[in-house]
Amino acid sequence: MSSLEPFEWKFSQVFGEPNPSKTPIDVTDVDIVSAIEFDESGEYIAAGDRGGRVVIFKQNENKKYKFYAEFQSHEPEFDYLKSLEIEEKINKIKWCKQQNNSLYLLTTNDKTIKLWKVYNKKVRLVSTPSSSDGKKLALPTVTVRDSKIEAVPRKIFSNAHAYHINSISLNSDAETYISSDDLRINLWNLGISDQSFNIVDIKPANMEELTEVITSAEFHPHQCNVFMYSSSKGTIKLGDMRNAALCDNHAKVFEEEEDPGSKSFFSEIISSISDIKFSRNGKYILSRDYLTLKIWDLAMESKPVRTIRIHDYLRSKLCDLYENDCIFDKFECNFSDTGDHVITGSYNNLFHIYETHGKGSTLLEATKSSPGKGKKVLKKGRDDIINPDNIDFGKKCLHVAWHPHDNLVAVGASNNMFIFTADKPPS
Repeated sequence: MSSLEPFEWKFSQVFGEPNPSKTPIDVTDVDIVSAIEFDESGEYIAAGDRGGRVVIFKQNENKKYKFYAEFQSHEPEFDYLKSLEIEEKINKIKWCKQQNNSLYLLTTNDKTIKLWKVYNKKVRLVSTPSSSDGKKLALPTVTVRDSKIEAVPRKIFSNAHAYHINSISLNSDAETYISSDDLRINLWNLGISDQSFNIVDIKPANMEELTEVITSAEFHPHQCNVFMYSSSKGTIKLGDMRNAALCDNHAKVFEEEEDPGSKSFFSEIISSISDIKFSRNGKYILSRDYLTLKIWDLAMESKPVRTIRIHDYLRSKLCDLYENDCIFDKFECNFSDTGDHVITGSYNNLFHIYETHGKGSTLLEATKSSPGKGKKVLKKGRDDIINPDNIDFGKKCLHVAWHPHDNLVAVGASNNMFIFTADKPPS
């Protein structure tokens, strides 16, 4: 597999920036990016925000993304039985396989999943000419005056989760998908919205005995019967739907024993896995907890093949991070298209790109003020360039996505989505 080491990452585009006349105070909570996802071809990318909106961008012949469509996916709701407000925030977006000229994508907030159809709707004008002598039959004529991009919800999957939905994942069979909350994972058919099958249930008979929750779930990219889910205890469990209807007995568990001597009050919190991803070939798993990235080989459960320390300099700040709730931030991660590299975010609007089999890494800032001037981290564990006392914890790159075929990444920072590309440096 090829390496990105001879390539130089540079800023390409940014979406969501306010008008020059506006000030940063105009950025409200509802504008914050909460989900980013490329479609299978990489031609489209969708971004969701805390206001329940989804914006789709389409790539042109120059590899630049242009605005394509925007729609309101979710609205704020109120659960009267539980006296609970349900946010409109988009938690996840997943693209369905494209089978015709229309686009299909799944979006979810805490409680409701929707299947959207986005298509080019032609606006037709029907006109009936008047007959001059009153005897001839005047036939109406239909002319296409214009076209517009329309988004309509085809299916609404609701009332299946008692707890907040944290992830959705489409199956390789293109017919089913899973949705997971804190305690359960449900299997759905894309064509059936009023019925789902519970395939994982970790809810104890007595809730006082609850020791862990599900944090993320994903289908295997090629084997339609295999899926995985992560927990707040730092474990990853592999399930096989051929074994039983209820996959409570996992096929494999990936877990690294913690050194008893290094345990602290924060150990359980920072070991909670916020995101998991399969590599595109299905042979590796990438997991992200608060301080580290771990790469697992599906054939080896005992320990990860590599542990990457993202921001070890924050260990001295864990008490402060606990008090301001930043310790509960959920950073995403992703493999590159070839599996040679991985990406994840950090604070100060920084994000990292690491080699999976080497020690090379790149540290970049999600900004357009100094395009192409990402800081190169040449040595493993090079944290001396960042002073933890000067970190702005309000600036964070939680959401990252890698183009399925190109050296192109999308990063969410505040209300902006940044696109970075890797080009060969001039010889």
